[in-house]
Amino acid sequence: MLRLLLLAVVLAGAGIAMLGSYLAIDDLSLCDNLPTYNGECRKADAIVAISGGNTPERALEAIELFKLGWGDKLIFSGAAKDTSGPSNAEVMKRQAIDAGVDPKDILIETFSQTTKQNATKTSNVFERYGITDVILVTSPYHQRRASLEFETATDNSVILRNHPTTHDEDWSNWWWLTPRGWWLAGGEVVKIIAFYAGQSQ
Repeated sequence: MLRLLLLAVVLAGAGIAMLGSYLAIDDLSLCDNLPTYNGECRKADAIVAISGGNTPERALEAIELFKLGWGDKLIFSGAAKDTSGPSNAEVMKRQAIDAGVDPKDILIETFSQTTKQNATKTSNVFERYGITDVILVTSPYHQRRASLEFETATDNSVILRNHPTTHDEDWSNWWWLTPRGWWLAGGEVVKIIAFYAGQSQ
């Protein structure tokens, strides 16, 4: 009985680790702080942060990457729930300017309200400015689905590398100990399944 219990614990732990790694895909995980000239650790044309969840943290991660030289441009994407005020993209732009980023290095997309719209509308920005290599920043639990949507929207014509936020109040290494963590993970799994179901039609 004890062996079965230990086996169940080990399997559950492995499943949790695999789920967390699957959702929080990070193509820069083996890179140093500064970009190199080739491979996954090379500089990108742009760093893209999409709003939702912990938007300021997503913006901060993108800003820090930009200031370390990981991209030539910063792109912020996202509308606001309250359309009477500034869009999330505009708020993220202000955050970047306050952090010392030159406004001419920032592009914004202010109309998207879903992850799919983030991808389709930002892909138009890529085309307009000749951007072919990007680093996508969002929350860890959201990274996989966002990546799928961007790959589809760009028809894989843009090289996409993923890098989730390193700090997120909703998601840590211990996400599985909180109801919020399971709610986010479960919701993303359902949405990813729906994404693939939609692709097969």
